[in-house]
Amino acid sequence: MAEILTRCGYRCDLCLAYRENIHGPADQKKISDGWFAYYGFRIPPEEIRCDGCLTPDVERPRLVDARCPVRACVLGRGLAHCASCAEYVCDKLASRIVSRAEIEARLGRPIPEQDYRDFVRPYESRARLDALRSADAT
Repeated sequence: MAEILTRCGYRCDLCLAYRENIHGPADQKKISDGWFAYYGFRIPPEEIRCDGCLTPDVERPRLVDARCPVRACVLGRGLAHCASCAEYVCDKLASRIVSRAEIEARLGRPIPEQDYRDFVRPYESRARLDALRSADAT
């Protein structure tokens, strides 16, 4: 699957909740448990399936976080992603930025590699957005 970068820099193609990555209830349970373990929130497994925030509203996308303030802000400003915004990095985006080091510090233990790939890497957006911002500046 090709790289799919969201408005906030997350990667749909790596996210286990993305529609293309869900092949049954076991996949939904895995992501529900992983998000709870690493981020402290639980979404019932049967509610986990995301069409991706790049899906136009007219298509009535199913989103894991339909109330995402970042998506609404980027769309409202007519931007492709947060890296194009004059207010980069704002509080809305800052609240969504994920870092392996911060999670490991909070948990007091290292994240196993498979868990990193499944539950952290898809959401480590800062470096992706910084690269886009640098590319836009040139």
